[in-house]
Order: sequence, then C-alpha cells, then structure tokens
Amino acid sequence: MNITYHTVLCVLTTLALVLQVSAQDIPEFRKKEGTRQIHLDFHTSEALKNIGEKFDKKQFQKALKAGNVNSINVFAKGHHGWSYYPTEVGKQHPHLGFDLLGEQIKACHEIGVRVQAYYTIGWSVRDAEKHPEWVFLDEKGKDGYTQARSEAKPTDPMPWGWPMLFPEGPYLDLILRQTEELVKKYDLDGVWYDIIPLSTPNYNAYSKKDMHANGIDPDDTKAANDWHIMKTKRFLEETRKMVQKHRPHASVFYNWTTHLPFRNTFENRLYEYNTKIDLEDLPTAWAGYDIFPYRAKYFANEGKPIVAMSGKFHKSWGEFGGFKHRDAIRYEAAAMVAFGAAVNFGDQLHPSGLMEMATYENIGYAYDYVEKIEDYGVGADHEAAVGFWFTQNDSNDQGTVRMLLENQINFVVANNLKDGSQLQAIVIPGQVKLSDEEVKRLQAFQSTGGKLLVMAQGAFDPQRQAFQLDLGVQYLGDARYDIDYLHVEDPASPDLVNSPFLNYQSGIRVRPEDNARIMATIREPYFSRTWEHFSSHANTPYQLVKAEHPGVVKSGNTIYIAHELDKMYFEHGARVHRELFMEALSALKVEPIVKVDMPSLGRINLLHQPDRKRYVLHLLYAAPIQRGSVSVIEDLVPLYNVPVEFDPRKKVEKIYTIPDMKFLDFNDDGQKIRLTIPEFTGHTAVVFEYN
Repeated sequence: MNITYHTVLCVLTTLALVLQVSAQDIPEFRKKEGTRQIHLDFHTSEALKNIGEKFDKKQFQKALKAGNVNSINVFAKGHHGWSYYPTEVGKQHPHLGFDLLGEQIKACHEIGVRVQAYYTIGWSVRDAEKHPEWVFLDEKGKDGYTQARSEAKPTDPMPWGWPMLFPEGPYLDLILRQTEELVKKYDLDGVWYDIIPLSTPNYNAYSKKDMHANGIDPDDTKAANDWHIMKTKRFLEETRKMVQKHRPHASVFYNWTTHLPFRNTFENRLYEYNTKIDLEDLPTAWAGYDIFPYRAKYFANEGKPIVAMSGKFHKSWGEFGGFKHRDAIRYEAAAMVAFGAAVNFGDQLHPSGLMEMATYENIGYAYDYVEKIEDYGVGADHEAAVGFWFTQNDSNDQGTVRMLLENQINFVVANNLKDGSQLQAIVIPGQVKLSDEEVKRLQAFQSTGGKLLVMAQGAFDPQRQAFQLDLGVQYLGDARYDIDYLHVEDPASPDLVNSPFLNYQSGIRVRPEDNARIMATIREPYFSRTWEHFSSHANTPYQLVKAEHPGVVKSGNTIYIAHELDKMYFEHGARVHRELFMEALSALKVEPIVKVDMPSLGRINLLHQPDRKRYVLHLLYAAPIQRGSVSVIEDLVPLYNVPVEFDPRKKVEKIYTIPDMKFLDFNDDGQKIRLTIPEFTGHTAVVFEYN
C-alpha cells in the first residue's frame, strides 16, 4: 500500500477535526437553567384530526422571540397517552404525520432556546384503557375516574379528571424504555416528568400481589406506605440515571415532588431526586399569591436552581382562549425574580401546532422586564433576621406567613437552613411535630441567645402532655370552652384595642413560671354555645373576671401565645390577631436587617449576591381582587415616598434602583442606612453595592 504524506496529513487533519468536535462543550445557553421559560402543554385527543398541520418552524420561532423566551418544555407524551414523535416504545398520535418533537427541538436550538421534553407518568388515558390492570386503586379498591365515567352518560359534560397510573412493573418498564428512546434519539437539555403519584399506596391487583410477594401486609397502612415510597424512589432513581447516562448535562424534574404541603414529599425528601426545583403554582385560581414566597424560601436552602411556574391562563391549566392581563403576568414574573427564582409561564399549543402570538406578546412584555432584573435576583441568597418554622400544616403555615408578609417582616425558612447564625428569632406556628434532632437544634438556638415566638401546640411533645422547649409556661390542659377572648391591657401599638377581643377558637391552658411576664390575659365565656346554653346570634359573651390561665407570656427571650393566631388569621382574617402577633414579635426586640413601611399588600424580600458584592431589596405592590373563584391583579397603582431602613453590616458605596438605574440619596449614620424610594409601580428593587 502506497501511503503518501498528503494522505497521512488528510487522515490526521480529519481525525483532529473529529476529536475537536467530540470534545467541544455544548453551547453556553444549554449549560444552565433558563431564566425565561415556557411550559407548552399539548394534551390532544385522538378525536382531533390533522394534529400539527399548521406547525411552521419560522412561526414557532417568531413566537418564542416575541416572548423573549430562553427555555421551553415541549411534549414527548401527554395525558391522553399519545406521543408526538415516531416512537417504537409508545404510540404516536394517530393524526400526527411527522416528528413534531424533533422539529420543535431543532427550531429552539437554532435560536438559542433550551429544550426540555415533557413526559406524563400518572395520567395516561391510552395506557389506562389498554391496560386497565395498571390503573391505580385506593384501599377500598376504587378508582374515582372509572367510577365517574361508568355513571355518566356519553353526552354528559366531562369534568377535570384522568385515570391514575403508578410507575411499577410493566408500566415502569415502558417508562424506562421510552425515556431511553427519547434521550438517545434527541439532543435534549432536560426531561420534565409530570404527575408523580406520591400521596397514598396503590392497591390494584398487581401492587397487592407485589406486596404479598415481599412480605408486606396491604392492610398494614404504615408498611404499605413505606413500600409505596420505596417503589417511588426506585422509579425516581432509575429514570434519573437513565437520562443522565445519555445526557449528563440534562436537567431532570419530577412534578408533584415539590408541592408543599404534600404527604410523603416532605417527610421522605423526594424532591432531592430533582436536579432543579420547579414550583408549580397558579395564584389566580389555586391558593393565592402568598404561598410561593415561603415555598421559594424553603427550597432556596436546598442549593438547586429554582423555577417558579404560573400560567398565562385566566384560571387554570388547559384553558384555551384564557388570558391573564400582561400587567398581571409582569407582576407575577417580577415577584418570582424577587424571591430568587427563574420564571416559567404555562401556555397550551393549539392542536394545529399554530402558536398564539397574542400570548407571546403578553409574555414578552413581562419577559422584557424580567431580562432587565433577572441578574439581581435569580439564584441569589436570602437574608433575614427572622426565621419561620415550616410545619406542613397548611392553614398554620399560610396564616403565619401572611402575618409576616403583610407587615413587611422579611424572613427565611429555618427548618433546613444550613447556617442559622444570622437569625435573631424563630417563629413556630401553632401545629408542628418536632423531631428529637429539631428539638436539640432549637434548644441550642435558645441557649446562645436566640429568641422564639411559639404559638399553641407549636412545641408539644408527641403525647401532648408537655412542651419540648423552655417556654416559661407549664401545660395545664386543653380549653374548657369553644371560644374565648384576649385582652392586652396596655398595648404598645395604637392599632391593638384595649378591650377583650374574640378568638374563634380557644387557647391552651398554661401556668406561667414565676419569672414570666403576662402580656395578655384571657376572658372565658360564660358557657359554650350549645343547644343547652346559647345567647344571642353567635358566641357567648365574656366573663368580667380574668381566667387563671394567661394568653400571652414572655419569659426571657421567649414569647408563648396560647392560641393558634396563625390558623385564625388564615381562616377569619381579623386584623386584631395580626396586631397581637406583631405586638409579641416587637416585644422580642428583633433588629431586622431591613425595614420598609408599605400598606399590607406590599411585599419585600432581601437577597444577597456576595460574588457581586451587593444586597438587593425587592419591593412589590399589587392588590388582587377576588372575582368568583379567581384572584385577579388588575390595577397596578404607584406608591410614593416609601421609607427604607437597612443594616448592611458592610460599607455601602452605591445605592440605586433597578431597572431604571437611578441613584438614591441616603443617610448613613454608621449603624443604619435610611433612604426614601420616591415612587414605584408594581415592582422595584434597591441595590446596595459594598466594597
């Protein structure tokens, strides 16, 4: 064989090019989580024809550019059970004639948009109908979807609902094979698994047989639940391993693992299997605008990228033709950045494949603003002097958080905080089960001068016989009456009435220790309202003498409130309860890092970016209006001359607002920085740069 120098050179050059290409990193925009995302639903029935016939790469790209989008979740498989690409494992939608998923991935990467493939787990109608033995059954052997369908006429309206499947046995095998097909076939930046059934064990025939084969008694609730969690972890481990085997850079997310409160998620930390944290929330139609802040703060302590999810819809997912006003989208997006999260808004692609330009013009209006502020929020550290102890009791948590937010008390979640040295006080809501380790942590916090504000059963032992922490009180027993009254005889706040005020549920009876100070007394009613004894329309009036057991007790650095103020505030919204909460918190003499004076709908959050040597104080103000089942943000009114007091603990050199980059005058006395924000509408942030 006659090999010339030219031949050798060509071979070496070709080999070098191959090695160079194979060694190249993926493009920069695909290495990290996108900041301005879209979740593009595409649940399409087989009753619909000509799926994707209007899809056009240029029109698709035009919409994403108009929306200023840099990441998107597109569909590999939806709730109807159909796939949107040529698959040998699943089944392509019968009326889709091309590789829609593949075309969307190419279109996105061409314009610098990161792509994650959506794959449904719990809801897949085709799989449920093809394999009814896979359908999830409760402990009574019932399936709500199948029962409702069997009782309905074919022409009856179809409510929201799907048959539930659990990823085990043959169904798990299908999921793993299709996952492998996807990540080998397509250059994906992530896989987004939806509807992970976490809450209760599966009792269908396969699952019960599986339990018996492994020595698990299905009638043993705890054993069945533990087995359910073990199988869930197996699914999470195997799918994540499969994705990362073929796409090491790809993100993996399991929806429903980050819903709080949610049974099994919190206790078993199933969210740890995610490479990022997506927080699905539709504040308009779900639980309002005050859940996201503490969810974001909880997961901020876990050290993973956080993505806040809402929708472009007026109400909820899957709503064609529903529009949220662009000002509302912009406010929600700004709030997401303010609490350290990337932004994701849900849309639903028309079955024709045609993108709705009006949607992306609205989202683009918000995302243009996000692009200006995202570097001052996404991924930043949360800073606060007050800690909130997350309990998993929804009404207690939300009530506590609302009292903090409405008084612009900046806080962090204390449970999973890696370094609590910045905390001066921790607020423990009225219902919490503390583990032995958590009791030791809180006792150590107390012993080093940390302050506690504890409500009702917030520090009870498991037997409800005594408190696990030193609160300056001894437990006597539960209340004797259905309601009672609190009286603060010399309130510091002018907004707190100097008269007994009603509690919609009575407080625990406690005896204060000798060195404790009673801040509020209790007046009991003459009797509980029953058929035997009642007076007037509602509650029985109070007795004129004080009860022997007090309502609020201060002992050293601890304040104990005998009532679930948090739950009462969440359920009844009496301002007097919030004022009492603030009276107690103020009595602990916490020196907050930041103070801002705004109306109760004002929200603040302080972020720290040590790598950029700056603090960023975000301020938000909007007034949601309840209309039927929907909370609507409509009128963004300006606030003027908002006073701010800040203890930077650093030598601040420059202070300015974003995104307008206006420098602010300030007074620095060496202890506090004081300034006034002349005006803002909806959102602004103050940047404190230090040396």
